[in-house]
Amino acid sequence: MLTMTVICWTVKAQDLNGAWENTVETPTGQIIKTVLVFANGYGTQTIYDAYSGRFMSTLGGSFVVKNGVLSGKIEFDSRQPQNVGTTISLKISLEEDKLYVLDSNMLFDRIDHGTSGKLSGAWLMSGRVKDGKEQIRDANIPRKTMKILSGTRFQWIAYNTETKEFMGTGGGSYTTVDGVYTENIEFFSKDDSRVGASLDFNFELSNGDWIHKGMSSKGDPLHEIWKLRL
Repeated sequence: MLTMTVICWTVKAQDLNGAWENTVETPTGQIIKTVLVFANGYGTQTIYDAYSGRFMSTLGGSFVVKNGVLSGKIEFDSRQPQNVGTTISLKISLEEDKLYVLDSNMLFDRIDHGTSGKLSGAWLMSGRVKDGKEQIRDANIPRKTMKILSGTRFQWIAYNTETKEFMGTGGGSYTTVDGVYTENIEFFSKDDSRVGASLDFNFELSNGDWIHKGMSSKGDPLHEIWKLRL
């Protein structure tokens, strides 16, 4: 049980950048992991079974921190889609590599500071290349695919802010080594059998865009373009 009750009024949004986790064991022995990822003023919370990878829920959107309160505008919520467009406010405290969410009495340990990976940030799908032709899409339309990456963690989410529909998500850990981006899947909302798989992609940063090439989890070729959310 947490005993920390002091709110750190000087916490800034950038202080949260990176990834955080909370792990608890249920009375039945199930290990539940909750992971937070913050980057570029956006954040996600995802809950899943630490052993099986069974997806349980995710939510996220933009956020600010002021006077010890984290305020987030919800863009997607797999469990309660009616919350999309609303704002949540949580009292928080930060002490070294410990994040306390006082309203929910939860303690998160820092995984990383968002600095070790070359792709750290919040990204929106902005285009594809098919048959050698670039197909650009407006990244600001309601139907979005976002990837958010800390220094070591990644998550993609497909959703629609207008209809409040959540289409799917997946995530886990990642590395960027010698132009190769590797995803290690720890949860996948559409298919638990993908958990444990590792996918390699070629990547490059060109004029601020993330160029992403390889094979999808279904074995289909892909060539994607992602833009940083500002």
